[in-house]
Amino acid sequence: MKFINSLKFVSVALLFIGNGAFAQEIIEDAVEAKTDSTTVAENVATVTKASYNKQKVDAVAAVVGDFIVLESDVDKTYLQLEAQGVNIKDIESCQLFGKLLEDKLYAHHAIQDSIIVSDAEIRSMVDYQMEQFLAELKGDMNRLLALYEKDDEKSVREEMFEINKKNKLAKDMQAKIVEEVEVTPEEVRLYFTKIPKEERPTFGTELKVAQIVSEPKVSDEAEQKVIDRLKEFKADIIENGASFRSKAVLYSEDPGSASRGGKYTLNKKQPRMVKEFRQVAFALQEGEISEPFKSDFGYHIITVDKIRGQEYDVSHILLTPKVSQEAITEAQERLEKVRARIESGDITFAEAAREASDEKETRNDGGQLINPATQDYNFELTKMDPELYSQIQNLKDGEMSMVLSEQDRSGNIKFKLLRITDRIDEHEADYARDYLKIRDLALDEKKIKAIEDWQKEKIADTYIKIGTKYRDCEFSSNWLKN
Repeated sequence: MKFINSLKFVSVALLFIGNGAFAQEIIEDAVEAKTDSTTVAENVATVTKASYNKQKVDAVAAVVGDFIVLESDVDKTYLQLEAQGVNIKDIESCQLFGKLLEDKLYAHHAIQDSIIVSDAEIRSMVDYQMEQFLAELKGDMNRLLALYEKDDEKSVREEMFEINKKNKLAKDMQAKIVEEVEVTPEEVRLYFTKIPKEERPTFGTELKVAQIVSEPKVSDEAEQKVIDRLKEFKADIIENGASFRSKAVLYSEDPGSASRGGKYTLNKKQPRMVKEFRQVAFALQEGEISEPFKSDFGYHIITVDKIRGQEYDVSHILLTPKVSQEAITEAQERLEKVRARIESGDITFAEAAREASDEKETRNDGGQLINPATQDYNFELTKMDPELYSQIQNLKDGEMSMVLSEQDRSGNIKFKLLRITDRIDEHEADYARDYLKIRDLALDEKKIKAIEDWQKEKIADTYIKIGTKYRDCEFSSNWLKN
């Protein structure tokens, strides 16, 4: 395990802390640097726009190619990580600064290599991050403006846009470096044989999970009620000049967009939204409002605010038909009957899934769940989704659960039966049985080596200057070339 842990540490160091080889110059401080030693968490709790110390001047901490790193960038990156749920207590400022240097190096060479990122995709990222930040700050926009030292939301969004665009360039550059890296079976064998036996990894308990799902049916009356409501919204907007944005804020049931008036930016070259949504949006002209249409999320109306070539700024209102208590009871009883048939031997679990499951993604495969992390049927118990783990943790191999209820974030209820099969207990890595996992580890090691080689070559050829504030850092790489 020491060998594998060491490899994982190196991976994290490359992807997070930053990894370089040769720095070239040092920037002398031209302006006063910030000296605030409070943590981001304390800043989030205490800073206000009125009390923020405007007298402290930002300073250039580094130059990497065509990009600069400001001293304030480190604090803002802490804030972003915290808003994303990352534990920042053990991340030192020197480590984070090194990561920023690495990102600028990637971004600089991504531009040199003509890598292009979509502005629409970046705007979507900014929308999501704004929601996360405001949730962390309990909706206080003034505190967010103070932390970013901006006077309005637009300015914050513009800065976040530039940050995210550079980060996306860095990510795409890194992906390009390793996109053609592959390992042969012989390389996998050599990788495994060089691991000392006492340091070979231990793989946790694995199993396969199948499920049968029963969803309450929405009545025709409930669907028609939602359609009529959306038609009323459209008529009020067209005939009376009502605001589409206001109606989206007040009535839309899309938690990701309602607070910003239902706004999304779509790009014809990047299918991020569901097919029905995209088809309707791209058929509209500017200012036109669609008829109500259905997707897996409910019923929508869309209006196009602006068309910029391949990009469409749209707003939508989502309403979801509500199921009755009678429908909920019927769905539960229907699954109880399916369970009784399986228990009696009248039908197998797989046959019942194909015949009765309402989950189209799994029913044709006998209800077998796909592990989203590995794209196969095996789930490692210690890495399983906590909710799924809680539902199957007491099941024995081949055993079927009772009828379980599950509620999503929108409040929709469904019922399901679960069954586990092919349990493999925790064990030391075996080359034959665990070949795919060992191959992935060997591939990771080879990718890390490719990134290291690329960085050494590019840093040597890139204009780099480091400011005095970070001269005493002990970087994981020789940025200062001491």
